[in-house]
Amino acid sequence: MTATDFLIEPYRQDAPADVQAVTGDGGIVLDGTIFYARGGGQPGDSGWLSWGDTEIAIIDTVKGEDGDIVLIPEPDAPLPVHGQAVGQRLDWDRRYAHMRCHTALHLLSVVIPLPVTGGSVAAGKGRLDFDMPEAPEDKEALQAALNELIGRDLPVTQDWISDTDLDANPGLVKTMSVQPPRGAGRVRLIRIGEGDTQVDLQPCGGTHVARTGEIGTVRLGKIEKKGKQNRRVTILLD
Repeated sequence: MTATDFLIEPYRQDAPADVQAVTGDGGIVLDGTIFYARGGGQPGDSGWLSWGDTEIAIIDTVKGEDGDIVLIPEPDAPLPVHGQAVGQRLDWDRRYAHMRCHTALHLLSVVIPLPVTGGSVAAGKGRLDFDMPEAPEDKEALQAALNELIGRDLPVTQDWISDTDLDANPGLVKTMSVQPPRGAGRVRLIRIGEGDTQVDLQPCGGTHVARTGEIGTVRLGKIEKKGKQNRRVTILLD
């Protein structure tokens, strides 16, 4: 199992590691990684891996078997061997854009307090699909409310809850399409705000900024009808 260093230190941009395995199709498994594996609507990280005089590009990161995280190198890249000490370096601008967007989408689910049926994170834009039969009447008011929450510069922290406690609090789960991973005995929660200033608490395995002020100004894009009960709301980050 790969240690998920990206959850412990989401702002770390480079780190050493040892190669645990190279898969049959050329994926690289490390003992611990700062690369986020694709999931929950957030893309896998990209960046570079180096050893000796060799540096290769990592074009994606995915989940493998038994808790492994697999780094996908560029085609025809030379591969390290088992036990090789390597250096990891993120494409930080892309990762940080994902962190800003993912946190903004959590706040979007606050200003539109409806069940979420899907979502996607990208650099500079993102979207959530809501169980929303009718389109919002005042798009500008939603945008203003979202930016007001961002402007509070609220802390974004993580906590953990047991599978049993999560089952006893089903209201924490906003997403209808993606359920929190279970089986490890506990589930990670992302909290925005604290004490009387808390505005959101929900299960999430993605990477986030430390404070909402880092998101910057957000604009609402299209609000599209996606089926009888669904509306897709897009946000654009400056």
